[in-house]
Amino acid sequence: MKIYEKAPAKINLLLDVLRKRDDGYHEVEMIMTMVDLADRLEMEELPRDTIIISSQVGYIPLDEKNLAFQAARLIKERYDVKQGVYIHLDKKIPVAAGLAGGSSDAAAALRGLNRLWKLQIPEEELCRLGAELGSDVPFCVTGGTAIARGRGEVLEHIANPPQCWVVLAKPPINVSTADVYSRFRANELKEHPSIPNMVSALERGSFNDICEGLGNVLENVTLDVYPEVMQLKESMIRLGADGVLMSGSGPTVFGLVSKEAKLPRIYNGLRGFCKEVYVVRMLT
Repeated sequence: MKIYEKAPAKINLLLDVLRKRDDGYHEVEMIMTMVDLADRLEMEELPRDTIIISSQVGYIPLDEKNLAFQAARLIKERYDVKQGVYIHLDKKIPVAAGLAGGSSDAAAALRGLNRLWKLQIPEEELCRLGAELGSDVPFCVTGGTAIARGRGEVLEHIANPPQCWVVLAKPPINVSTADVYSRFRANELKEHPSIPNMVSALERGSFNDICEGLGNVLENVTLDVYPEVMQLKESMIRLGADGVLMSGSGPTVFGLVSKEAKLPRIYNGLRGFCKEVYVVRMLT
């Protein structure tokens, strides 16, 4: 028997950092939603007690450094599963991009293995398992649109954005989340993006107010260190995207676009200097 799971990318409509916690993590408030750029996982039981991962790309680890591997190991250990599993990971989401690709793979592995091994683990428990693997994993387990608090694992689901196009562009650099957070100084922030304003815009389905309310306090850190990201953001605005923001700690920049007619100009303009450009829809 084979089980298939989709692992969509996430974007941050809003990312605020409140302070550094005693445990070394940062206290965050984020609003995340998912877009239709996705990895796909195919899972099949093995008779021997082992975990094997394969992929069509050669640039991701296929051992215990892989979050899907870690998810499989965690669920096997926690629920005393003696069967092995073969996971093929069809990778489409760029890595180290601020799109939670690895976290979404881990979440898809948790969901898929729960079905494959008929464990009947409730979603809430899958989220708790996910939190042991990474801050974005619980959100990726549930999907939808949510406010994420704490270090990202405390979720409150809210209204989905209205349907629109999303242009994603990743410059040819990788950004370390840990490095961005280490450079970030919460006490130097003069302005915070507004969670209530964004929640209200989502509830009303106001595309213009959503674009107006986009905010990410990590942008200034990443844009300062990586001028390519600044160039990408400025280009996307100039080419006509309605709302533009860096996702997560970067370097991917996304543009929300309401009119399909604008897409060719934005896509072609970005492809002139950026290879990884994707045009997708909101997953709502």
